[in-house]
Amino acid sequence: MASNDEAPEVDRSTTVDTPPTVAIRPPVPEQSGDRWMPVDIIPPEPAAASPAPGDKPSHQPKHAAPEPTAGDVLQSPRRAMDERRERFARLRARPAFRFLVLGLLLTVMLGVAGAAGLAGGKVIPPKADSLGSARAPDGTNEPPVATGAPATGEAPQPQNPSGSPTYSPPAGTRVRPADVYGAWAATRSVRLDIPVVALQAYGYAEAVTARTTPRCHLTWTTLAGIGKIESDHGRTNNSVLQDDGRSTPPIVGPPLDGQNGRQAVADTDQGALDNDRSWDRAVGPMQFLPSTWRQYGLDADNDGMSDINDIDDAALTAAAYLCAGDRDLSTLEGWNAAIHSYNVPEEYRAAVFNATNDYGRRDRQG
Repeated sequence: MASNDEAPEVDRSTTVDTPPTVAIRPPVPEQSGDRWMPVDIIPPEPAAASPAPGDKPSHQPKHAAPEPTAGDVLQSPRRAMDERRERFARLRARPAFRFLVLGLLLTVMLGVAGAAGLAGGKVIPPKADSLGSARAPDGTNEPPVATGAPATGEAPQPQNPSGSPTYSPPAGTRVRPADVYGAWAATRSVRLDIPVVALQAYGYAEAVTARTTPRCHLTWTTLAGIGKIESDHGRTNNSVLQDDGRSTPPIVGPPLDGQNGRQAVADTDQGALDNDRSWDRAVGPMQFLPSTWRQYGLDADNDGMSDINDIDDAALTAAAYLCAGDRDLSTLEGWNAAIHSYNVPEEYRAAVFNATNDYGRRDRQG
Protein backbone atom coordinates (compact mmCIF):
# COMPACT_ATOMS: atom_id res chain seq x y z
CA MET A 1 0.00 0.00 0.00
CA ALA A 2 1.46 3.35 -0.98
CA SER A 3 2.34 5.93 1.68
CA ASN A 4 0.74 9.38 1.74
CA ASP A 5 4.14 11.06 2.49
CA GLU A 6 6.06 12.21 -0.58
CA ALA A 7 9.52 10.70 -0.87
CA PRO A 8 12.48 13.18 -1.40
CA GLU A 9 13.80 13.40 -4.85
CA VAL A 10 16.91 11.42 -5.48
CA ASP A 11 19.57 12.26 -8.03
CA ARG A 12 19.11 9.65 -10.67
CA SER A 13 22.41 9.22 -12.54
CA THR A 14 22.53 7.67 -15.95
CA THR A 15 26.08 6.44 -15.47
CA VAL A 16 26.25 2.69 -15.22
CA ASP A 17 29.25 2.74 -12.88
CA THR A 18 27.53 4.85 -10.23
CA PRO A 19 24.33 3.05 -9.09
CA PRO A 20 22.26 4.72 -6.42
CA THR A 21 23.65 4.14 -2.95
CA VAL A 22 21.07 5.86 -0.82
CA ALA A 23 19.52 3.28 1.53
CA ILE A 24 15.90 3.56 2.37
CA ARG A 25 15.33 2.96 6.08
CA PRO A 26 12.09 2.89 7.99
CA PRO A 27 11.50 5.78 10.28
CA VAL A 28 12.78 5.32 13.80
CA PRO A 29 9.89 5.10 16.25
CA GLU A 30 9.72 7.73 18.87
CA GLN A 31 10.97 6.65 22.24
CA SER A 32 8.33 6.74 24.86
CA GLY A 33 8.16 5.52 28.40
CA ASP A 34 4.80 3.87 27.66
CA ARG A 35 5.95 1.89 24.61
CA TRP A 36 7.79 -1.42 24.79
CA MET A 37 10.18 -2.88 22.31
CA PRO A 38 8.88 -6.21 20.98
CA VAL A 39 12.32 -7.75 20.55
CA ASP A 40 15.38 -8.51 22.61
CA ILE A 41 13.66 -7.90 25.89
CA ILE A 42 15.05 -9.84 28.83
CA PRO A 43 12.48 -10.20 31.57
CA PRO A 44 13.70 -9.02 34.92
CA GLU A 45 14.47 -11.38 37.71
CA PRO A 46 11.44 -11.99 39.92
CA ALA A 47 11.50 -9.65 42.85
CA ALA A 48 11.28 -11.01 46.31
CA ALA A 49 8.86 -8.33 47.36
CA SER A 50 5.64 -7.17 45.80
CA PRO A 51 6.15 -4.57 43.06
CA ALA A 52 5.58 -1.02 43.95
CA PRO A 53 2.57 0.75 42.58
CA GLY A 54 3.10 2.04 39.07
CA ASP A 55 5.67 -0.65 38.15
CA LYS A 56 4.94 -2.45 34.90
CA PRO A 57 4.59 -6.28 34.89
CA SER A 58 7.18 -8.28 33.02
CA HIS A 59 6.43 -8.86 29.35
CA GLN A 60 5.38 -12.33 28.14
CA PRO A 61 5.49 -13.11 24.40
CA LYS A 62 2.22 -14.33 22.89
CA HIS A 63 3.64 -17.69 21.95
CA ALA A 64 4.92 -18.41 25.44
CA ALA A 65 2.79 -20.68 27.63
CA PRO A 66 1.80 -18.89 30.83
CA GLU A 67 2.37 -20.49 34.15
CA PRO A 68 -0.81 -22.36 35.23
CA THR A 69 -2.69 -20.95 38.15
CA ALA A 70 -4.94 -22.71 40.66
CA GLY A 71 -7.99 -21.46 38.77
CA ASP A 72 -6.61 -22.79 35.48
CA VAL A 73 -6.03 -26.20 37.00
CA LEU A 74 -9.62 -26.34 38.20
CA GLN A 75 -11.02 -25.08 34.92
CA SER A 76 -8.98 -27.38 32.64
CA PRO A 77 -11.36 -30.40 32.91
CA ARG A 78 -14.32 -28.10 32.39
CA ARG A 79 -12.67 -26.51 29.34
CA ALA A 80 -11.86 -29.97 27.91
CA MET A 81 -15.43 -31.08 28.47
CA ASP A 82 -16.74 -27.97 26.71
CA GLU A 83 -14.47 -28.68 23.75
CA ARG A 84 -15.69 -32.29 23.59
CA ARG A 85 -19.27 -31.08 23.67
CA GLU A 86 -18.61 -28.70 20.81
CA ARG A 87 -17.00 -31.45 18.74
CA PHE A 88 -19.89 -33.82 19.49
CA ALA A 89 -22.42 -31.13 18.53
CA ARG A 90 -20.67 -30.62 15.20
CA LEU A 91 -20.58 -34.39 14.63
CA ARG A 92 -24.23 -34.80 15.54
CA ALA A 93 -25.22 -32.16 13.00
CA ARG A 94 -23.86 -34.29 10.18
CA PRO A 95 -26.43 -36.51 8.34
CA ALA A 96 -24.04 -39.47 8.38
CA PHE A 97 -24.09 -39.43 12.17
CA ARG A 98 -27.85 -39.99 12.24
CA PHE A 99 -27.61 -42.98 9.92
CA LEU A 100 -24.80 -44.40 12.07
CA VAL A 101 -26.87 -44.11 15.25
CA LEU A 102 -29.90 -45.67 13.53
CA GLY A 103 -27.77 -48.56 12.31
CA LEU A 104 -26.37 -49.18 15.79
CA LEU A 105 -29.87 -49.17 17.31
CA LEU A 106 -31.13 -51.68 14.76
CA THR A 107 -28.12 -53.91 15.39
CA VAL A 108 -28.73 -53.87 19.15
CA MET A 109 -32.44 -54.58 18.72
CA LEU A 110 -31.77 -57.51 16.41
CA GLY A 111 -29.18 -58.87 18.82
CA VAL A 112 -31.58 -58.66 21.76
CA ALA A 113 -34.34 -60.29 19.74
CA GLY A 114 -32.00 -63.08 18.69
CA ALA A 115 -30.86 -63.68 22.28
CA ALA A 116 -34.44 -63.74 23.46
CA GLY A 117 -35.36 -66.19 20.72
CA LEU A 118 -32.50 -68.51 21.76
CA ALA A 119 -33.33 -68.24 25.44
CA GLY A 120 -37.08 -68.69 24.96
CA GLY A 121 -37.19 -71.45 22.34
CA LYS A 122 -39.01 -73.87 24.62
CA VAL A 123 -42.78 -74.01 24.12
CA ILE A 124 -44.99 -73.46 27.15
CA PRO A 125 -48.07 -75.59 26.57
CA PRO A 126 -51.21 -73.47 26.34
CA LYS A 127 -54.44 -74.35 28.03
CA ALA A 128 -56.86 -75.10 25.21
CA ASP A 129 -60.53 -74.40 25.74
CA SER A 130 -62.23 -76.56 23.15
CA LEU A 131 -62.15 -78.13 19.76
CA GLY A 132 -62.64 -75.34 17.26
CA SER A 133 -62.44 -72.62 19.93
CA ALA A 134 -61.62 -69.11 18.75
CA ARG A 135 -59.51 -68.42 21.85
CA ALA A 136 -55.76 -68.08 21.26
CA PRO A 137 -53.82 -70.19 23.80
CA ASP A 138 -51.63 -68.29 26.21
CA GLY A 139 -47.86 -68.65 26.44
CA THR A 140 -47.15 -69.99 22.96
CA ASN A 141 -44.26 -69.07 20.69
CA GLU A 142 -44.52 -67.41 17.34
CA PRO A 143 -45.28 -69.83 14.49
CA PRO A 144 -42.06 -71.67 13.55
CA VAL A 145 -40.66 -71.39 10.08
CA ALA A 146 -41.24 -74.79 8.51
CA THR A 147 -40.95 -76.17 5.00
CA GLY A 148 -42.50 -79.56 5.70
CA ALA A 149 -44.60 -81.52 8.17
CA PRO A 150 -43.09 -82.00 11.65
CA ALA A 151 -40.61 -84.77 12.32
CA THR A 152 -42.04 -88.22 12.90
CA GLY A 153 -40.86 -90.85 15.34
CA GLU A 154 -40.33 -94.56 14.84
CA ALA A 155 -43.46 -96.41 13.77
CA PRO A 156 -45.19 -98.29 16.60
CA GLN A 157 -44.21 -101.96 16.80
CA PRO A 158 -46.94 -104.29 18.08
CA GLN A 159 -46.06 -107.13 20.41
CA ASN A 160 -48.26 -109.82 21.90
CA PRO A 161 -48.85 -108.95 25.58
CA SER A 162 -47.82 -112.42 26.77
CA GLY A 163 -44.68 -112.54 24.63
CA SER A 164 -46.04 -115.61 22.84
CA PRO A 165 -47.54 -115.52 19.34
CA THR A 166 -50.06 -118.20 20.34
CA TYR A 167 -51.43 -116.30 23.33
CA SER A 168 -55.20 -115.91 23.62
CA PRO A 169 -57.01 -114.19 26.51
CA PRO A 170 -59.10 -116.25 28.91
CA ALA A 171 -62.78 -116.53 28.07
CA GLY A 172 -64.88 -113.66 29.35
CA THR A 173 -61.99 -111.25 29.82
CA ARG A 174 -61.55 -108.08 27.83
CA VAL A 175 -58.19 -107.28 26.34
CA ARG A 176 -57.31 -103.68 25.60
CA PRO A 177 -56.14 -103.71 21.94
CA ALA A 178 -53.55 -101.01 22.56
CA ASP A 179 -51.76 -103.32 25.01
CA VAL A 180 -49.95 -104.90 22.07
CA TYR A 181 -47.81 -101.75 22.00
CA GLY A 182 -46.74 -102.05 25.63
CA ALA A 183 -43.08 -102.85 24.98
CA TRP A 184 -42.78 -100.18 22.30
CA ALA A 185 -44.34 -97.56 24.61
CA ALA A 186 -42.32 -98.58 27.67
CA THR A 187 -39.01 -97.79 25.94
CA ARG A 188 -40.18 -94.22 25.22
CA SER A 189 -42.31 -93.24 28.19
CA VAL A 190 -39.61 -91.85 30.47
CA ARG A 191 -37.55 -90.26 27.71
CA LEU A 192 -40.53 -88.41 26.21
CA ASP A 193 -42.41 -87.85 29.49
CA ILE A 194 -45.58 -89.46 28.12
CA PRO A 195 -47.49 -92.07 30.14
CA VAL A 196 -47.25 -95.59 28.75
CA VAL A 197 -51.03 -95.80 28.47
CA ALA A 198 -51.17 -92.63 26.37
CA LEU A 199 -48.32 -93.75 24.11
CA GLN A 200 -50.09 -97.07 23.55
CA ALA A 201 -53.26 -95.20 22.56
CA TYR A 202 -51.39 -92.95 20.12
CA GLY A 203 -49.51 -95.88 18.55
CA TYR A 204 -52.67 -97.95 18.21
CA ALA A 205 -54.52 -95.03 16.56
CA GLU A 206 -51.70 -94.65 14.02
CA ALA A 207 -51.80 -98.36 13.19
CA VAL A 208 -55.58 -98.41 12.76
CA THR A 209 -55.56 -95.25 10.62
CA ALA A 210 -52.80 -96.68 8.42
CA ARG A 211 -55.16 -99.57 7.56
CA THR A 212 -58.41 -97.62 7.29
CA THR A 213 -57.15 -94.33 5.80
CA PRO A 214 -53.70 -95.02 4.32
CA ARG A 215 -53.61 -91.79 2.31
CA CYS A 216 -53.83 -89.71 5.50
CA HIS A 217 -50.33 -90.63 6.74
CA LEU A 218 -51.22 -89.77 10.33
CA THR A 219 -48.43 -90.39 12.87
CA TRP A 220 -48.56 -90.99 16.60
CA THR A 221 -46.33 -87.95 17.15
CA THR A 222 -49.10 -85.65 15.84
CA LEU A 223 -51.57 -87.20 18.29
CA ALA A 224 -48.99 -86.84 21.05
CA GLY A 225 -48.47 -83.18 20.14
CA ILE A 226 -52.21 -82.51 20.43
CA GLY A 227 -52.47 -84.55 23.63
CA LYS A 228 -49.61 -82.54 25.13
CA ILE A 229 -51.18 -79.17 24.36
CA GLU A 230 -54.75 -80.12 25.21
CA SER A 231 -54.30 -81.91 28.55
CA ASP A 232 -50.66 -82.95 29.07
CA HIS A 233 -51.72 -86.47 28.08
CA GLY A 234 -54.65 -86.63 30.49
CA ARG A 235 -52.75 -85.22 33.48
CA THR A 236 -53.80 -81.56 33.58
CA ASN A 237 -55.58 -80.07 36.61
CA ASN A 238 -54.17 -82.83 38.85
CA SER A 239 -55.90 -85.59 36.89
CA VAL A 240 -54.30 -89.03 36.71
CA LEU A 241 -54.35 -91.28 33.64
CA GLN A 242 -55.39 -94.73 34.86
CA ASP A 243 -54.19 -98.05 33.44
CA ASP A 244 -57.50 -98.48 31.60
CA GLY A 245 -57.00 -95.17 29.82
CA ARG A 246 -59.45 -93.01 31.77
CA SER A 247 -58.47 -89.65 33.27
CA THR A 248 -59.53 -89.35 36.92
CA PRO A 249 -61.09 -87.00 37.74
CA PRO A 250 -62.53 -86.17 34.29
CA ILE A 251 -60.98 -83.18 32.54
CA VAL A 252 -63.55 -80.47 31.74
CA GLY A 253 -62.65 -77.11 30.26
CA PRO A 254 -64.13 -73.68 31.06
CA PRO A 255 -67.59 -72.78 29.73
CA LEU A 256 -67.68 -71.53 26.16
CA ASP A 257 -69.68 -68.49 27.15
CA GLY A 258 -68.02 -65.88 24.94
CA GLN A 259 -66.02 -64.43 27.83
CA ASN A 260 -62.24 -63.74 27.85
CA GLY A 261 -61.93 -64.39 24.12
CA ARG A 262 -63.66 -67.76 24.24
CA GLN A 263 -66.14 -68.83 21.61
CA ALA A 264 -69.80 -68.75 22.62
CA VAL A 265 -71.30 -72.25 22.22
CA ALA A 266 -74.65 -72.90 23.82
CA ASP A 267 -75.27 -76.28 25.47
CA THR A 268 -75.85 -79.18 23.04
CA ASP A 269 -75.91 -82.25 25.32
CA GLN A 270 -78.05 -81.08 28.26
CA GLY A 271 -74.95 -81.41 30.38
CA ALA A 272 -74.59 -85.17 29.81
CA LEU A 273 -70.82 -84.98 29.10
CA ASP A 274 -69.74 -81.66 30.59
CA ASN A 275 -72.25 -81.23 33.46
CA ASP A 276 -73.21 -77.80 32.11
CA ARG A 277 -76.75 -77.18 30.88
CA SER A 278 -76.05 -73.60 29.81
CA TRP A 279 -72.84 -73.77 27.79
CA ASP A 280 -70.79 -76.46 26.12
CA ARG A 281 -67.34 -77.30 27.48
CA ALA A 282 -64.41 -79.25 26.07
CA VAL A 283 -64.11 -82.66 27.72
CA GLY A 284 -61.54 -85.43 28.09
CA PRO A 285 -57.81 -85.85 27.42
CA MET A 286 -58.20 -84.72 23.80
CA GLN A 287 -60.69 -81.92 24.69
CA PHE A 288 -63.63 -82.65 22.40
CA LEU A 289 -66.85 -80.64 22.35
CA PRO A 290 -69.95 -82.75 23.07
CA SER A 291 -71.38 -82.00 19.62
CA THR A 292 -68.17 -83.09 17.86
CA TRP A 293 -67.92 -86.22 19.97
CA ARG A 294 -71.48 -87.17 19.12
CA GLN A 295 -70.52 -87.06 15.41
CA TYR A 296 -67.06 -88.67 15.48
CA GLY A 297 -66.76 -90.62 18.75
CA LEU A 298 -65.30 -94.17 18.36
CA ASP A 299 -64.83 -97.20 20.57
CA ALA A 300 -61.13 -98.08 20.42
CA ASP A 301 -60.88 -100.51 23.35
CA ASN A 302 -63.83 -102.80 22.48
CA ASP A 303 -65.74 -102.15 25.68
CA GLY A 304 -68.97 -101.45 23.79
CA MET A 305 -69.01 -97.66 24.27
CA SER A 306 -67.25 -94.54 23.08
CA ASP A 307 -65.94 -92.78 26.16
CA ILE A 308 -64.83 -89.15 25.78
CA ASN A 309 -62.75 -89.47 28.97
CA ASP A 310 -60.85 -92.55 27.73
CA ILE A 311 -57.51 -91.86 26.03
CA ASP A 312 -57.94 -94.91 23.75
CA ASP A 313 -61.30 -93.77 22.38
CA ALA A 314 -60.28 -90.10 22.31
CA ALA A 315 -57.01 -90.73 20.41
CA LEU A 316 -58.66 -92.87 17.73
CA THR A 317 -61.50 -90.34 17.39
CA ALA A 318 -58.96 -87.52 17.01
CA ALA A 319 -57.18 -89.51 14.28
CA ALA A 320 -60.43 -89.94 12.35
CA TYR A 321 -61.27 -86.26 12.75
CA LEU A 322 -57.83 -85.11 11.52
CA CYS A 323 -57.99 -87.37 8.48
CA ALA A 324 -61.50 -86.25 7.45
CA GLY A 325 -61.79 -84.55 4.08
CA ASP A 326 -59.15 -86.76 2.45
CA ARG A 327 -56.28 -84.82 4.05
CA ASP A 328 -52.66 -85.86 3.57
CA LEU A 329 -50.76 -85.08 6.78
CA SER A 330 -47.40 -85.91 5.24
CA THR A 331 -47.44 -82.46 3.59
CA LEU A 332 -47.16 -79.20 5.48
CA GLU A 333 -50.31 -77.87 3.83
CA GLY A 334 -52.35 -80.92 4.75
CA TRP A 335 -50.93 -81.08 8.27
CA ASN A 336 -51.67 -77.40 8.93
CA ALA A 337 -55.21 -77.76 7.61
CA ALA A 338 -55.83 -80.72 9.92
CA ILE A 339 -54.59 -78.87 13.02
CA HIS A 340 -56.54 -75.74 12.16
CA SER A 341 -59.68 -77.86 11.88
CA TYR A 342 -59.00 -79.07 15.41
CA ASN A 343 -58.45 -75.58 16.81
CA VAL A 344 -58.51 -72.32 14.85
CA PRO A 345 -55.81 -69.98 16.24
CA GLU A 346 -52.42 -69.89 14.57
CA GLU A 347 -50.77 -69.87 17.99
CA TYR A 348 -52.38 -73.23 18.70
CA ARG A 349 -51.08 -74.71 15.43
CA ALA A 350 -47.58 -73.43 16.25
CA ALA A 351 -47.66 -74.98 19.72
CA VAL A 352 -48.81 -78.36 18.38
CA PHE A 353 -46.18 -78.21 15.64
CA ASN A 354 -43.41 -77.58 18.16
CA ALA A 355 -44.55 -80.38 20.46
CA THR A 356 -44.99 -82.84 17.57
CA ASN A 357 -41.64 -81.96 16.04
CA ASP A 358 -39.92 -82.26 19.41
CA TYR A 359 -41.34 -85.74 20.03
CA GLY A 360 -40.34 -86.89 16.55
CA ARG A 361 -36.77 -85.67 16.83
CA ARG A 362 -36.20 -87.00 20.33
CA ASP A 363 -37.62 -90.39 19.41
CA ARG A 364 -35.39 -90.64 16.33
CA GLN A 365 -32.34 -89.68 18.36
CA GLY A 366 -33.09 -92.38 20.90
